Amino acid sequence: MVPGISGSDVGKKGFLERLEAGEVIIGDGGMVFALEKRGYTKAGCWTPEVSVEHPEALRQIHREFLRAGATVMQAFTFYASEDKLENRGNKPAISCWQVNEAACDIAHEVAAEGDALVAGGVSQTPTYLSNKSEADVKAIFQKQLDVFVKMNVDFVIAEYFEHVQEAEWAIQVLKTSNKPVAATLCIGPEGDLHGVSAAECAIRLVRAGAQVVGVNCHFDPETSLTAIRLMKEGLESAGLKAHLMCQPLGYHTPDCNKQGFIDLPEFPFALEPRLASRWDIQHYAREAYKLGVRYIGGCCGFEAYHIRAIAEELAVERGFLPDGSAKHGSWGAGLAMHTKPWVRARAQKEYWEKLQPASGRPYSTSCSKPTAWGVTQGHKDLTQQKECTTDEQLKQLFQRQQMVS
Repeated sequence: MVPGISGSDVGKKGFLERLEAGEVIIGDGGMVFALEKRGYTKAGCWTPEVSVEHPEALRQIHREFLRAGATVMQAFTFYASEDKLENRGNKPAISCWQVNEAACDIAHEVAAEGDALVAGGVSQTPTYLSNKSEADVKAIFQKQLDVFVKMNVDFVIAEYFEHVQEAEWAIQVLKTSNKPVAATLCIGPEGDLHGVSAAECAIRLVRAGAQVVGVNCHFDPETSLTAIRLMKEGLESAGLKAHLMCQPLGYHTPDCNKQGFIDLPEFPFALEPRLASRWDIQHYAREAYKLGVRYIGGCCGFEAYHIRAIAEELAVERGFLPDGSAKHGSWGAGLAMHTKPWVRARAQKEYWEKLQPASGRPYSTSCSKPTAWGVTQGHKDLTQQKECTTDEQLKQLFQRQQMVS
């Protein structure tokens, strides 16, 4: 049997076939953050060795997203490029090939348990941030793509790119596989970090060869949909067509600057007070659908219950509820079974739609002041290295941060 193909794959509708039929494709959630919270990935490097080190943990996360309604099992290949696996003191005992192959294998295994597609993805690279050549950057992407082709993923994604130029290079490599290509930038309405507008970014992604374009990570659902709207308008003005995709943060980040949530002082260990409720995500799903987005998922902060909220909000359009809804009545209907009458009184849509949740932090501000060092690709501060940051270098960074703050 061909690697990555199971008996259940025979006759399975393809990625573009589903989108062109008007189906809603639901992505998965924030694998990196979810696994970090569970003790399987390390904050800082954010690399996905878990596919080899603890395959059962990764398998379980995939199953939770599948049960919640996800129709894409995105192989956990985020930051699985060779240069990222050995960046800043991260000394890999597991090869780039092994990490990517294991991730694809697990994604295929779980996808076969439902009617799900498998995607392999590449992300921005230390090689690009270090201002290396186009050929060097493309060689990094090719190493991951070789695995995706061998493992026969259903489609490929270029995701989490701060600069449209690098995303274009990724697309140019990925499309040589003759598989459908989706591409998402981690940008907001202001565009990429080199000053390219959101509209122009979308145009460039499509002209590079992506059939599905959009945004992921760095910004909350509301801000991300604003960026999507600008991208959609740009494509229409250029006479280009593409399917739209959105996988935002599961946090409220109205105070973000152009860099997104990584500039917030709470990133990454104190973001919990900003977490979106399941009702917030139902609202996001509806607004995304109204905008014309048909690939709707989430990124950092999205847990399985957030994905279930998307699936439940769009159950009529999709024609079914996810398996996970068996344990979750619509708009809190299960609360009708509660022992306390005042809690039973909350078993209604009107209650949860009107609720403005409190944070429980009386001395906290509603928004923060982002850190703004103002550097991006091409600046010496972003030149990457294999060696770990030294204590003296960290001391200098601490001092510089105090000056900026």
